[in-house]
Amino acid sequence: MRARPPYPRIHRLRVALAAFCAALLFTAGCSFGEPEPDPAGEPPNLPTPSASASPGGAGQQAVATVLAKGLRVPWAIAFLPDGGALVTERDNGRILQVGPESGPDGLRVRAVQTIPDVAAAGEGGLLGIAVSPSYAKDRTVFVYYTAEQDNRVARLQLGGQPTPILTGIPKASVHNGGGLGFGPDGQLYVSTGDAGQRPLSQDVKSLGGKILRITPDGKPAAGNPYPGSPVWSQGHRNVQGFTWDAAKRMYAVEFGQNTWDEINQITKGGNYGWPEVEGRAGDKRYTDPITQWGTSDASCSGLAATDRLLVTGCLRGKRLWVMELTDTGTLLGQPSELLTNRYGRLRAVAAAPDGSLWVSTSNHDGRGNPAAEDDRLLRVVFAGGDGGRS
Repeated sequence: MRARPPYPRIHRLRVALAAFCAALLFTAGCSFGEPEPDPAGEPPNLPTPSASASPGGAGQQAVATVLAKGLRVPWAIAFLPDGGALVTERDNGRILQVGPESGPDGLRVRAVQTIPDVAAAGEGGLLGIAVSPSYAKDRTVFVYYTAEQDNRVARLQLGGQPTPILTGIPKASVHNGGGLGFGPDGQLYVSTGDAGQRPLSQDVKSLGGKILRITPDGKPAAGNPYPGSPVWSQGHRNVQGFTWDAAKRMYAVEFGQNTWDEINQITKGGNYGWPEVEGRAGDKRYTDPITQWGTSDASCSGLAATDRLLVTGCLRGKRLWVMELTDTGTLLGQPSELLTNRYGRLRAVAAAPDGSLWVSTSNHDGRGNPAAEDDRLLRVVFAGGDGGRS
């Protein structure tokens, strides 16, 4: 009951991983089919540094490869049509291009833009990034960042001046949200935090503690639940990561306070309870999460969907949580953990064009213990050879 990812594998890495799987006698085994045509352009020529395997629940395994190192708080990842990626660095306001070119130590990394108005402090700075669905024609990129007075979304062409399209999102040293991504409907979704002001999350007139849905020009998108408002859902404490599955269902990962961190299925006009409830409440006024964890095991930031899986990267929990979805968008069985304590704090998770997952560490964010190579970008492939389930 799984679909093959629609993008080809990198031949050199496929051969290396196949041999690696045979050497380790992976529980689930490894299988690599013939590559299929790539509608999104050629994938990057990935390096082959040493890979490491990590066991997960229910016999699931993953292979992680370091793609780039020496970064500083890489916060979000967005892929370009050529298979390379744009990566934001939170504290210095830089946008990096990673790949598709590679060298002996990993993918080529170069700074392509610094956002001049970034006022980084605490959890604020240069946060989310999204590439226009029409990037091949319009060369447009969108960023979410903390400025002097607010959090905001801006549009730019790399090397050009950013143009703010949505301003006035509440800011603070914590709970700035920051997620950014285009949905299957072509609209731009924005996740915000409550900026430490709890009542904002239940106030539909505030942009704080919400998921917003706007046009590429920054206007409220048609069909939003509150006419003339960008608000799509409310009752959030601090959402940083969200994604869509193959059935176009939206999911978001949410930081709780002291008890429960959550994964929620996001629906139009949904109310997710904060600050009235944290975690599952069984209160018909609010939507319960599809799963939750104690905060010490989670505090997750990034979220990606691949095949039938949701994968989130956790900061305090220092692991990936992997969840299998049913046909109706609920969880099948229990989440599995991967890479636990192997690379420290994990933040961004993004599904790459080749079917793998890219994951960033966040050990330089003031709450970690950075190693000499930190921060790093990792490429994760599950044992079956897919970015999805083995």
